Amino acid sequence: MSSTIVGIIVFACTFGGVLLGMWLQKTLPGHHLDAESKDAVKVGIGLIATMTALVLGLVTASAKSSYDDVNSGVKKTAVDILVFDRVLARYGSETGEIRKGLQRMLLARIDTIWPQGSSKPANLDLTASGAGTEAERLAGAIRALKPRDGSQRALQSRALDMTEALLQARWLVVAAIQSSVPVPFLVILVFWLTIIFASFGVFAPRNATVLTVFFVCALSVSLAVFLVLEMDAPFDGLLKVSADPLRYAYTHLNQ
Repeated sequence: MSSTIVGIIVFACTFGGVLLGMWLQKTLPGHHLDAESKDAVKVGIGLIATMTALVLGLVTASAKSSYDDVNSGVKKTAVDILVFDRVLARYGSETGEIRKGLQRMLLARIDTIWPQGSSKPANLDLTASGAGTEAERLAGAIRALKPRDGSQRALQSRALDMTEALLQARWLVVAAIQSSVPVPFLVILVFWLTIIFASFGVFAPRNATVLTVFFVCALSVSLAVFLVLEMDAPFDGLLKVSADPLRYAYTHLNQ
């Protein structure tokens, strides 16, 4: 389920809870809305609000941590690719085709994960993209090199190690596919928010100003959940991890 749909559901549930509470205010007997009842409800809602804040904080921290890990991984991959290219350059002119292959592989990966055009979704299918196969071809080409001296043998060995590191980096995308925000957390969070907003409606005065404030509050809460889920999908949506580090690496390869 997309973050936009979840955000709309959260808004509908929270603002709908306010309207439900205002309807209950008209239908409940008067003694259910007296001062003692209001104080008792405040205690219960205070407990739920505290638990809601804890769950929302936990979900936000989890999504932010996942986003930061992917963002750091992309930057590290860009640095590793640049270092890999320089290692191949130091080996000698024999690696010219390998370096061109590295550049082609990086461009294909960028176009797959960050396609041009906002209407195109990111393709996170590693099998379909063929990036792993291209990296394995590069590894085979490096193994086929015939080093002439100890320096070239050391560079060949280091290049092979870095190729394996790049092969491992592709699984960063697979890790990003898995949501770090459990669905039960979202369901419970929406349920609690609905109860809280419904309690606001039960005891709030029924006028346009109060209704507008509750509308803004419901919208704010839904946007907060929306942003959390956007961070949880770092290669799609509004808050994408930037491809600039890899694009920078691409422009400086094979020079």
